[in-house]
Amino acid sequence: MTDRDVAELTAAVQRNCDLADAAYAQDLSLCTYLLQMREFFRWERGLPLQAPPDRGEVGRWIASREAHWESLADTSESSFAPLPIADGVDAFDEGAANARLAPSGLVYAAGLGRFRRPEFLLAERLASHAREGAIILVTGREHARGMNPPMAVSRGDQVLVRRDVLRRWLGTRIEFSRQRPAAEALGAALDAWQLGDGDPQIALDRIADIETETLILHELGERRAAGLLGPQWEEMLVSLDTPRAEIVARAIRDLLADCLLTLPALLERGAAGSIHFWFANFEGMRRLLAPALPGAYARWRAGEPQALSDALEAGSEHWLAQARRMLAVWRTDASAGVEALSGELAGVARSESPNA
Repeated sequence: MTDRDVAELTAAVQRNCDLADAAYAQDLSLCTYLLQMREFFRWERGLPLQAPPDRGEVGRWIASREAHWESLADTSESSFAPLPIADGVDAFDEGAANARLAPSGLVYAAGLGRFRRPEFLLAERLASHAREGAIILVTGREHARGMNPPMAVSRGDQVLVRRDVLRRWLGTRIEFSRQRPAAEALGAALDAWQLGDGDPQIALDRIADIETETLILHELGERRAAGLLGPQWEEMLVSLDTPRAEIVARAIRDLLADCLLTLPALLERGAAGSIHFWFANFEGMRRLLAPALPGAYARWRAGEPQALSDALEAGSEHWLAQARRMLAVWRTDASAGVEALSGELAGVARSESPNA
């Protein structure tokens, strides 16, 4: 592809990203929205991760971006446009797009993420290899993306890891840790990574390489979970019509994937930094549903290595049973049944939480 072809394709993909953002950005809380927009601004302007963006400039950019979103919603072309490749490729036809883009070293991704939000990506390919029956694809510099991109996703036989998103997210976490005392698990991860006083960008690249493997392990864990749960799990996710039901269902699958593969593999390898960092980011619904895991982690840190292994083995059995229970409820009572079960699971977990 010529530079002009890449520029035209980038513009088309970015327009589709903007259209998706215009439809879904209002679903976020104000705090989350502002944080995501701040990082989106930094990506679009190509600012170094260690350079705090000017608040006034970010505010003006947000106003301009919101006006752009409104203009997209008001036009007659408020649908996702085909990609300017050959005679035109449907925006969701990843296979056709990538067949054409492969010689150029570019990767295109499109699909539905959480809450059926459309996600699009145009990025440079860094690496690709086969593992456990999947093609692991790692991307680097991103030419077009939305405001809240996932760090990794698996669809079909492909696992996609977006290293630029991971690197930026890691940089933000490290930046915040330097502004205030780091939480215990994050501090332990930073110590294990041995950041030192050298070039922070080199250190960040090294950490991103390490944590890319953790993302791959999680996605492979989700594939194992899918093999145990069958194709109806994805059918169920697509059918859910309340946010809580989907959040709980995805948290259960995440816990199953990490108890099955991610954390056991990290333990076996002695990857202490990655284990600490996993627990530093163990929050939200996952933490609410699995309040026993932090205690097992604390005992592991105190010199009881078997404590965490035992908790993960028990967790694998427990979360597989809960996922199958959710599927059974869905088969008999559809989305309403899953919503009721989600409320029950979250309520029981909240009552059993040490912080309740």
